[in-house]
Amino acid sequence: MARAMWKGSLAFGLVNIPIELYSATRDHRPKFRLLHAKDEAPVRYERICQTEGKAVGWEDLVKGYEYAKGRFVVVTKDDFKTAALEKTKTIDILDFVNPKEIDERYFETPYYLQPAKGADRAYALLREAIRESGQVGIAKIILRDAQHLAAVEAIGDAIVLTMMRFADELASLDDFRFPKAEGIRPAELKMARQLIDNLRAKWNPDKYADEYRDNLMKVIQAKLKGRKPRLEERETPQSADVVDLMARLRASLEGNGGKAARAGKAGKPGKAVAPRTSAPARGKKKAGAGKGSHAA
Repeated sequence: MARAMWKGSLAFGLVNIPIELYSATRDHRPKFRLLHAKDEAPVRYERICQTEGKAVGWEDLVKGYEYAKGRFVVVTKDDFKTAALEKTKTIDILDFVNPKEIDERYFETPYYLQPAKGADRAYALLREAIRESGQVGIAKIILRDAQHLAAVEAIGDAIVLTMMRFADELASLDDFRFPKAEGIRPAELKMARQLIDNLRAKWNPDKYADEYRDNLMKVIQAKLKGRKPRLEERETPQSADVVDLMARLRASLEGNGGKAARAGKAGKPGKAVAPRTSAPARGKKKAGAGKGSHAA
């Protein structure tokens, strides 16, 4: 059983439910160490002073904020204590909002909230109330000395807390250049929509795998056994230089199997299949989010 990374309570109004916080994700990627090529010995990192060129011990280190190039202000432990918020063991739900109003870019890492001993009934009651409301709770939590914004929603039998970004953490769309829809021909749009319709499928996360990680582990296992890895050959991706968009769209449709080829000749899009989601459906992303605006 995994160990809880945080224990406290989930609060809304005058109700407090004791809970435990667990990571909802697993990292299966292989971890690597840097080795000395000559003798394959692990390399130790040292903290070198750029002025003296000598190693610095942990006891001689302080934290500095670079306010200008090469100019720092030292921030002490007392400074951090002064700025710190009161460390509470509570996840405070501030609002309940329509999930369709939240831009997906705000969401980060999910965690499972598990009821502490004796809190099963209150936990289940809140979970079902959230589910029936179709709303998402917006909360704040202090974790590892930092305050985080978070979403609280019902997924299956769990209450899931997902860390969110604050509004000023999103880069504004206005800072980038994106093409307008001018000049798109109806025939091109129709064929592109047709290709999308023919690639529709029910959401099945087990269908998608990290092929690079799998190949890397095959290479590592083969090296351990002194063999050459046996990897499946993959088709070489086509060049990104598209000369004739219509020709490329037709080729994509024809290469998408018999169903797509037949649909391409008939000019009829395939039947749309709505994806199934456990959480409340999150609607269209707000194009303007990320510049001083927050859905909550």
